[in-house]
Amino acid sequence: MVTDSTAAKILQIKGKRLSATDNIRGFLKAIGQRNKKINALLHINENAAAEAEAVDRRIKAGKAGKLAGLAIAVKSNISVTGMPITCASKALENYNGTFDADVVAAIKKEDGVIIGMANMDEFACGSSGENSAFGATDNPAASGRIPGGTSSGSAAAVAAGFCDLALGSDTGGSIRNPASHCGVVGVKPSYGRVSRYGLIDMAMSFDQIGPLSHDVYGAALLMETIAGRSDNDGTTLNNKVPGYSSLLSKTKKPKIGMVWEFEEMCTDRRIYKMIEEKAGEFAKDTNGKVSDIKLPNVDLAIQAYYPLVYVEFFSGTRKFDGRKYGRKIEEACGEEVLRRILGGREISKAEYQGTYYRKALKARKLISEGFEKAFKDVDVIISPTTPMLPHKLGTKITDPRAMYAYDAYTIPANLAGICAGVIPAGKISDAPVGLQVMAPAFKEELLLQVMAEIEKQSL
Repeated sequence: MVTDSTAAKILQIKGKRLSATDNIRGFLKAIGQRNKKINALLHINENAAAEAEAVDRRIKAGKAGKLAGLAIAVKSNISVTGMPITCASKALENYNGTFDADVVAAIKKEDGVIIGMANMDEFACGSSGENSAFGATDNPAASGRIPGGTSSGSAAAVAAGFCDLALGSDTGGSIRNPASHCGVVGVKPSYGRVSRYGLIDMAMSFDQIGPLSHDVYGAALLMETIAGRSDNDGTTLNNKVPGYSSLLSKTKKPKIGMVWEFEEMCTDRRIYKMIEEKAGEFAKDTNGKVSDIKLPNVDLAIQAYYPLVYVEFFSGTRKFDGRKYGRKIEEACGEEVLRRILGGREISKAEYQGTYYRKALKARKLISEGFEKAFKDVDVIISPTTPMLPHKLGTKITDPRAMYAYDAYTIPANLAGICAGVIPAGKISDAPVGLQVMAPAFKEELLLQVMAEIEKQSL
């Protein structure tokens, strides 16, 4: 049986050794004491304690769901009825959710309690957690350093002990990047695994909502809750939904790939060495084998990703014209958001489509085909999550390309639509380092099994 902190918490609550009310009040106390410094949460659910009391009554009646009494933080671009859905932007600072996103409705159905709305890079534009209009988020696991973005507040809320679980969204690494920097677990599901209905996405053909947790068990539990077919999102498929029970199965003789192109991209060689050693330990423990593999064209990932994202972001933001939702985005947004809007507008022009957009689509297809070929020879691919350690808050990075490099290892999974997850691998210079596991599309069960096995090595 899996025995880790999330599993233990669930047993305590359902065994009536810890009430849901006390669990939520404990988090509210921690938030009140330390959130001002960390700035992980932008809004606290004032009804959280009352909602927990209702959960306790359902527990007593034997009718509680699988998330009974757990506190979940939600990224501020995911709609929750009655709560501010600001995308951490002045453009939407007075906008409140009028409905529950599919993922939020699923959480509430299983008696999870939404503890609050998490900080983020504005409109999910950034890689550091510093681009919020309401102030940067500090890294609870490495104070004074960036937590990573764009799901900065979600990862920091988990790391700071402000919630049991959190929801983030991942366009090109926005769950995995902060999970790595904050020393927590994060999962980007396969494209189409989780409904995006109710998500203010940055790029509709890339974004997926996914879980962050202290441990793989918690991430798997939340994945099981939110995944599945939705009538509100035509991209979702009715595949078998993986659950936390999948962690009970042991991975047998896995074939592990490490991409030799990734080694050259790592600006801090200590990171690659740590991940390489962890992969070797995992192979030894499971009678597996590590092989060097090639991913042709993966070096084009960043160049392919950003033209596509810019165009999709520009298109998606046309609804923020000041008529229905707050202020006109161009008049209220920050520098990075404006850069992507203007860039998308230019790339979208007819005379430039063949130069940038269509070539980016071709590169995306080549990268996806490279993964398909690689997964014929290996079961999973292991890599670093970021090529560098989190920098200090406030560090002036004038070249946006340097910031974009944080996502060099994570973007390929979004281009290919596959699933990927991050678990803590250790620390370098007192900063957390995350190990990324990539698996074929809709192989989340395999992904979670491998992550759980590697997690055991650190226990």
